[in-house]
Amino acid sequence: MAIRRNPPPSQKRGFSLIELAVVMAIVAFLLGGLTYTLSAQVDQRNFEETRRRLDQARELILAFAITNGRLPCPARSVATAAPVTVPGDEVLTTTGTVGCIGDAVTDFYGGTAGGVTYGLLPARAIGYQQVDASGFAVDAWGNRIRYAVSGATPANCAGTSTMPHFFSSTNLKQNGISCQPSDLLVCKSATGITATACGGATNQIMTQDLLAVIIFSTGKNGAGAAGGIDEAANLNGDRIFVYHTPTPTTAANGEFDDQFTWITYGELYGKMIAAGVLP
Repeated sequence: MAIRRNPPPSQKRGFSLIELAVVMAIVAFLLGGLTYTLSAQVDQRNFEETRRRLDQARELILAFAITNGRLPCPARSVATAAPVTVPGDEVLTTTGTVGCIGDAVTDFYGGTAGGVTYGLLPARAIGYQQVDASGFAVDAWGNRIRYAVSGATPANCAGTSTMPHFFSSTNLKQNGISCQPSDLLVCKSATGITATACGGATNQIMTQDLLAVIIFSTGKNGAGAAGGIDEAANLNGDRIFVYHTPTPTTAANGEFDDQFTWITYGELYGKMIAAGVLP
């Protein structure tokens, strides 16, 4: 009788170190790609939300102008003059009727001096809801939204104006529609700009006789160390601003992720005329 032999047990073999390393590398690659995708989606969502907030701020400023007959004064990070004591509110003169505090040119154009951050969106005055713990308007990244208003002597006025012109309802009623802004300027690049000019017409986006208001976000980097010279031009306290599509840190002028919107004097007057505020 034939003897039945059982087959030998199959040999079991584990993963080699090389195979484990390959598997781990693949997993790490997949996780890294997933993390990058999620991060990009969050950034895009914040970018779109910030755009929405800027558009909302723009509409609230126009509504304020229709209701009050003037533009709201900027807020400042430190209220240094009475009667302003509420953070995030517009900084008026002591009488509250003449106009905005104007002890430095940067009051209206951004920048910092002596611990005070100038040219912030006056959230409380216009009813803007997205604010930080101190009551200042913020973008989707939590950075405070900037607000620049034409503050120089306007051009082509039929009569005299109390400066700053656009903060006074009396100015606007008496000769508003004949007065043009003369200072705010938006350039394509900080290369070649000065404190008063873009350095040539080809570098201009908006000329100095058009803009009454500029509203902008400093973006995800919050004008941090990663920002380039184009971003720096938006926070140096002068009346010249730079705006273009986002660029990485490897770009010629460095990283740029600021977001902008603005109000022309024609739109401002048109809205006020349509509402019956101006003749």
